Amino acid sequence: MWGFFCMKQKDFFKGSSDSSVKYSPLASRMAPKTLEEYMGQAGIIGDGKLLRRAIEADSLGSVIFYGPSGSGKTALASIIASKTSSYFEKANAVLIGINDIRVILEHAKNRLAMYGKKTILMLDEIHHFNRTQQDALLPDIENGIITLIGITTENPFFYINSAILSRTTVFEFKKLEDKALLNILDLSLSDKEKGFGNLNIKIEQDAKQHLIKNSDGDARRLLNAVEIGVLSTMPDSKGLRIFDLKVAEESIQKRSLAYDRNGDQHYDHISAFIKSMRGSDPDAAVYWMAKMLTAGEDPRFIARRIIICASEDVGNADPRALTLAVSAMQAVEFIGMPEARIILAQAAIYVASAPKSNASYLAVDKAIEEVKNGKRRNVPDHLKDASLDGKEFGHGKGYKYPHDFENHFVEQKYFDDPVEFYVPTNQGYEVKIGERLNKIRKK
Repeated sequence: MWGFFCMKQKDFFKGSSDSSVKYSPLASRMAPKTLEEYMGQAGIIGDGKLLRRAIEADSLGSVIFYGPSGSGKTALASIIASKTSSYFEKANAVLIGINDIRVILEHAKNRLAMYGKKTILMLDEIHHFNRTQQDALLPDIENGIITLIGITTENPFFYINSAILSRTTVFEFKKLEDKALLNILDLSLSDKEKGFGNLNIKIEQDAKQHLIKNSDGDARRLLNAVEIGVLSTMPDSKGLRIFDLKVAEESIQKRSLAYDRNGDQHYDHISAFIKSMRGSDPDAAVYWMAKMLTAGEDPRFIARRIIICASEDVGNADPRALTLAVSAMQAVEFIGMPEARIILAQAAIYVASAPKSNASYLAVDKAIEEVKNGKRRNVPDHLKDASLDGKEFGHGKGYKYPHDFENHFVEQKYFDDPVEFYVPTNQGYEVKIGERLNKIRKK
């Protein structure tokens, strides 16, 4: 289901009467104890999937669980701890050093030698380990002394060395889908042992939708908001607690926005964003972008639209726009939210403020139309590949190498019955491109 709680081997819940459970946060109390209770991540833990089979057979190899907070990484590790016959050791990479690692590994060796019992080491936030600390794990992973479960919110291919990656299987956890979040929410309100099932609560539909939308796929965030909302809402004279939209907004500290990531609002807002950049209005572009990000839109989706606009609407009027947009996309992948908003804003403002030209866009569409419906053209012999046996067939014969001529240009036919597809505008750098092409075309 979700990964958001500390755990102990085998006995995470001793029973609802245990004071440590009774007074623990709702997110901790509602954590799943079995695979049957686990919600979400069907792509990796659903019936018949490799990871589920390995857990059920107690034959799990070393793995890396990678994904956003509250998506189920630590929760699944807890379930593994309760099912395995191996000794389960947990540690946090932020809190331990190289000496602690050596102690853990030494104990694991002794345990295996004396009792024939393997050790599973769950290492939370493994991305905080430096290369030396990671290298210390390698021999014992390779020799089977320990089975590693590395947990990280960061891309392991950036933060974990290739030697460990080659000895582990990476499982990517996705943000929880709305359906899973709804099930978790409903269960937290109906469960009498671990949730609020003993209270008389009426939660309105728009409040549910707001909580789910603004939890951003994070079950911990969702349950924390539910807990705050329930406990801060006083019951009426009949003992009924009304959990409405206002309570939901206060609980998750986000105002309700008219934006549906999968509906018309999604397409309307991205359309407004693109048209604002195309229309050279950086203020409007940043506003629509900010609204989408605030509503939980995927920043990578916005970055892709900036790249398209940089090529389609700016083009060669400012060739740097595309380079900057692509760099922004890469930076967004590397940095993530919330800082990614700054990178997106820089790219969107640059593209919106740049001179505009759609000449490249028009050129390729004209060329595609010509390919489909125009004259059929074959590659001229002097342009064909002359490698291997091509020369025997006259391939490359008569080709003039432009760099051998003055100004690195020579008149030469590059396709039969030439058609002019690219018409530079008088905007930005395309003015210089147009001047050069005019000289060439006149010749």
